[in-house]
Amino acid sequence: MVSSSKKLSIIIIWFMTWPIGMYTLYTNSSFTYSGYELDIISFIVLASIIALFPLLIGDHPVFFTHGISFAVFLYFGLFVEVLVTQIALIILMIKVRVGLAGLYRVPLNQLLFFVVSVCSALIYYILGGDHGREALNSFSDIIPILAYPIVQIIINQLLISSVSRHVHGKETKWFDQGVIWELLTTMLVAPVGLMLYILYAQIGAAAIYVIGLPFIFISIMLLLYHNSKRVNEYLQKTGDIGHELTGNYSVKEILDIFIDRVSSMLPLDYIYVFDVVPGRCIKLIRFYDRSGRMNFPNIELGPGESISGDTWAMEKGRHYHAKKDWKHLQSEYTPEGGESVLSIPISRNSEIVSIITLYSNKKRAFMKYQYMILTILGSYLTVAIENARHHEKAKSENERCPLTGLYNYRFFEKYVAEMSNQFAEAQIKEPASMILLDIDHFKSVNDTYGHESGNEILCQLGERLINAVSSQGIVARYGGEEFVILLPQCSTERALRLAEKIRQAISGESFLSYAHMLSGQTPKKIHITASIGVATYPDHCEELIEITRLADRAMYVGAKQSGRNRVAGYENMRQTVE
Repeated sequence: MVSSSKKLSIIIIWFMTWPIGMYTLYTNSSFTYSGYELDIISFIVLASIIALFPLLIGDHPVFFTHGISFAVFLYFGLFVEVLVTQIALIILMIKVRVGLAGLYRVPLNQLLFFVVSVCSALIYYILGGDHGREALNSFSDIIPILAYPIVQIIINQLLISSVSRHVHGKETKWFDQGVIWELLTTMLVAPVGLMLYILYAQIGAAAIYVIGLPFIFISIMLLLYHNSKRVNEYLQKTGDIGHELTGNYSVKEILDIFIDRVSSMLPLDYIYVFDVVPGRCIKLIRFYDRSGRMNFPNIELGPGESISGDTWAMEKGRHYHAKKDWKHLQSEYTPEGGESVLSIPISRNSEIVSIITLYSNKKRAFMKYQYMILTILGSYLTVAIENARHHEKAKSENERCPLTGLYNYRFFEKYVAEMSNQFAEAQIKEPASMILLDIDHFKSVNDTYGHESGNEILCQLGERLINAVSSQGIVARYGGEEFVILLPQCSTERALRLAEKIRQAISGESFLSYAHMLSGQTPKKIHITASIGVATYPDHCEELIEITRLADRAMYVGAKQSGRNRVAGYENMRQTVE
């Protein structure tokens, strides 16, 4: 964003230099304009028409009036060339709709084009260039004529780089896509401009119409070519993104990829991705703010609420060019600086499953074909998320105990084996402890209260273990009434303290059974205890893979056989045996 002080400085500099510069050029011009008024007006009209067909290269419009201004400069001199260029520039600014916030760009560009014209003309004069019919009288006149458009490109690029750095605070490459298009269009347009000059010198104003119509066609053709090229590039990138999203990723990773690719491809400042909760609301699952100033908002919208809710309710995409068009849908969830909006519904099996909404702080930032691109990308995203959720569900079912939701025996054994291999390969000797517990007399619980009560106790026990362990390690149901806890970077002392805490959490508060088979509807309080064994690598074993066996032995020999409802460490059991 350009600060208000910079905008004011630009306007002051323009006011102090541009009018004086134009007056100076007019008073010092040696050309007699009497009798050429209609011709000059015709050149201005032609240049203004061509200015209506600019190419937008990034933030910089490229237009083809330099071919007209080239012919005008060669015949009429610097003042008329500047006049034609400045009027065409104003037409261009109107065409691209700079708006009030970007109004400073008009005087800024007027100053830039003025400097380019003057500098190019000085080089032309230094090399011996002339005007009127004498501009091309001999072979030596080719040198200043060729130098003129080349100097224009160089000076223009220097000024663009300087303005980007000092006004907009951006670093630009010297040889970017805008320079390439500038060179290509100059190579195409400059010869036509030279032809226009030669023909005008021969037949007068009729040349403007003879060459002007093809010039307009060239501008339109270049514009169509450029736009089709951009669409093809977008489609290629879209296909690449779609292919990338088919990878084996989690939902979070898929959303990360989508946000990263879309934010780099489209001129946006904010992205909202909503999941549809059928018949109830749309829930925000991902948010992006290019500035990084906004935090992820917790949003649930009903039908018709804000732009995204309206898109969901109407089952129709939205494309707004400015805030005034969607002001009636503004809410606390729409970004304050947002102007342009794209909002699309994504359907699967004839049902809307997602809403994607983009905001840009610039007016008219999104083109019609970008709406199409977003629709395609949204479809890719929805399929990818659906596949990822199926994969995560299948993975969870394969790794989790369906009753307690804890990790299962298969996952835990694989996890310990992989961790053991990593420790062996890297020769890691940092401590890792294991807690293994078994519910005491669990068979009598099932016999007395029923297996459904037993299942309730297993689930409640799983919750207590998760609360006790928190993020210190992983908890798994090892089988039946056995549970196991792996604690990376945990010493024997810490593991024993945690095991005692778990024992007390089990024995200190009764478990509630609602599905018991006894008479009465009230829940029954069931008191249980657990025997717990603890072992630690590398204190008790040379390889981590052995730790489960040692914790199991500590639990049975040191706790079960010693009276149950107690914690036994493998170290103490080994010392007792010795």
